[in-house]
Amino acid sequence: MSSGIRATIAFADPGECPIAATAGLVETQIDQVSTSVGLDGTDSVTEFLAPSDIEAPDSVDPIFSYGPQTIYRVVHDGPECCPCECLGQHDCPVHRYIAEDGELTLVFHAENFGTLQTVVGELRDRYSPVDVQRLLQPPLEGTPEDRVFVNRGRLTDRQLEVLEVAYEMGYFERPKQSNATEIAESLGIAQSTFTEHLMTAQRKLLGDVLETNQS
Repeated sequence: MSSGIRATIAFADPGECPIAATAGLVETQIDQVSTSVGLDGTDSVTEFLAPSDIEAPDSVDPIFSYGPQTIYRVVHDGPECCPCECLGQHDCPVHRYIAEDGELTLVFHAENFGTLQTVVGELRDRYSPVDVQRLLQPPLEGTPEDRVFVNRGRLTDRQLEVLEVAYEMGYFERPKQSNATEIAESLGIAQSTFTEHLMTAQRKLLGDVLETNQS
């Protein structure tokens, strides 16, 4: 059995997702969600906990109340209309749901990169904009809190080029094999420009590692 890939993807417009729609009615985050897959042709269901004093969407049925909180149920018996059901069609189990202010974040598992690429492409086509926040592939060292996704896409082409050339020329070695002046000359730019691009690239990547990036 392959170890698979765990992906975290956020949707600003998750279609007709009933969990996101319910979250849009309340001021709290909905993240206590469970899904049961139907067998032998029966329908699958999703249940989640949310405040009792809301007028839930028509597709959401209240099941049981715990004082101010109620368990709501959604029966998946129609055409696919939200990212969760789309993942189910590709046999990608959802590990965690987070819904807030009508937006949705899903943590799910894909069997391999080929499946992940197909799923993300379909999600982008149906529910754009899609923000791929994190990808993890075991086996990985450290605790789950230590595992972060470094998004190289944050860098401009020029910043990535500067970083690659600096690395290849031994700028980060100790002792350094090349200095800033030599690398800037090889790139055909001023030393100050090289330094600016390098510092910006490092700050963006470190922001991902330290999980301090806000955009």
